Amino acid sequence: MNNGMVGKIIFWLALILCAMPFMSPPYALFLGLLLSFFITNPLGKKRSKYTAFLLKASIVGLGFGININTALQAGKDGFIYTIISIAGTLLVGILIGKMFKVDKVTSYLVSTGTAICGGSAIAATAPVTDAKEEQISVSLVVVFVLNAIALFIFPAIGHWLDLSQSQFGVWAAIAIHDTSSVVGAASTYGEEALNIATTIKLVRALWIIPLVVLTAFIFKKKGTKTSIPWFIGLFVLAMLISSNVPQLESVTPYIVKAAKTGFTITLFLIGSGLSPKALKSVGSKPLLQGVLLWALVSVVSLTAILYII
Repeated sequence: MNNGMVGKIIFWLALILCAMPFMSPPYALFLGLLLSFFITNPLGKKRSKYTAFLLKASIVGLGFGININTALQAGKDGFIYTIISIAGTLLVGILIGKMFKVDKVTSYLVSTGTAICGGSAIAATAPVTDAKEEQISVSLVVVFVLNAIALFIFPAIGHWLDLSQSQFGVWAAIAIHDTSSVVGAASTYGEEALNIATTIKLVRALWIIPLVVLTAFIFKKKGTKTSIPWFIGLFVLAMLISSNVPQLESVTPYIVKAAKTGFTITLFLIGSGLSPKALKSVGSKPLLQGVLLWALVSVVSLTAILYII
């Protein structure tokens, strides 16, 4: 049996392991990262497509576990903070990028990924900026590495500070980049935190559309098209169905459970795609920008949640 076949067997066994009930999202991401140093992901270029689809499908599935009234209240409470945090993060991120002399495109992508929803925001704005492949890769690696750290340290910090489920849900939605990592961290903290974090994060994701318009203006490129995040509409539909069709009460817990498993597998796939070569290509300046911006967002938002909100 050659090394390639052994690598494939290990990969698929690890993926099956991530589908088990005892596997948590942070450990799934860590397992994927670990394997990326020793074996080549057998999914190749298809990995990103599978990851994107599984992430969106899992988000829709989680909608069946959220009451629409709770969702509307969470969205209402977080609206003004969403505007302030997104605008503030973009501005500060661009300023930090200039301070570290990060190239304009990479700096902007790291800032947008931090401000809204990580890889999704980067993927949506990259074509508008005419970003090169290496600039996109660097931005994504920075975001994914910080996501991995957040998955482990945010729940620990939350328990240390004795944050309530509601407080942690809001904090995770604002301070963690990717939706998958927000869900991963919040799910380990509690059901209420998960519901609040998921809803607020998806409300923030809607800001991708005006962000792309703003990006086109900043980079002076006209006629750019952007894809509407259709999965958010399905997420809302799932909440409406769950809240108004009591006959499905016996089924929805299984849908939500399957969705959580989908998120765990998604994080494994993300981790398995971060090769050592990709990690080395990050460079110190974009990484410093990403770390400093993320730290500022985390501290400021946590302070606001504890003493202002």
